[in-house]
Amino acid sequence: MPITSKTVKELENEKEIENLKKIEAALFLSARFLNLQELVLLTDINPIMLKELIEKLIDKYNDENSAIQIIAKENMWKMDVKPEYVNMINKLATGTSEFTKAEQETLAVIAYKQPVKQSVIIKIRGNKAYEHIKHFIEIGLVSAKKLGHTKELSLSNDFFDYFHLQNQEILDDQDESKDSSDLQEKDDSNENNQPILKVEPNLEKNSDEIEKGN
Repeated sequence: MPITSKTVKELENEKEIENLKKIEAALFLSARFLNLQELVLLTDINPIMLKELIEKLIDKYNDENSAIQIIAKENMWKMDVKPEYVNMINKLATGTSEFTKAEQETLAVIAYKQPVKQSVIIKIRGNKAYEHIKHFIEIGLVSAKKLGHTKELSLSNDFFDYFHLQNQEILDDQDESKDSSDLQEKDDSNENNQPILKVEPNLEKNSDEIEKGN
């Protein structure tokens, strides 16, 4: 069968559809922002063509009656739900196996107290928190800078993207909690202080947990 202009066009369309599927799969499975280099490595698509296809995907999801969108930020892209469905997704995500309950509590304490010394978090949560903090730093939810013999921990921009939050929401929650309860550090686990991860920050170490290294 001779190759005609029509068959060439059909082959190009098929190739484009296949490449669009590759990009969709990469964004869907990553569940985080991917830069151009990461997408090139994952999909093996030419960078110039890749950017053009991403724009087509963005338009596709914007035009379709879909709950999904592709977010672009500083030459990075992420597949996510549209804002009107964020609350539902957060409810589904709470308590999943992505983070253990202990990790959620440690992250909630960091979110409540940030910026905070790592040594303070260890005193509150026990030695197991070292592993939690290391994990959070590795996946980009928490940033750390050297402060004497310890580190100062703060929530990263990725934290707010991950949990669909604005930085100001954290500050407002912190101010409300501190205004409504003039308690000392050991009493910060009061039920009125709602942490970001829907987990009550356990600010008092359990003696049994400490002996076990938790």
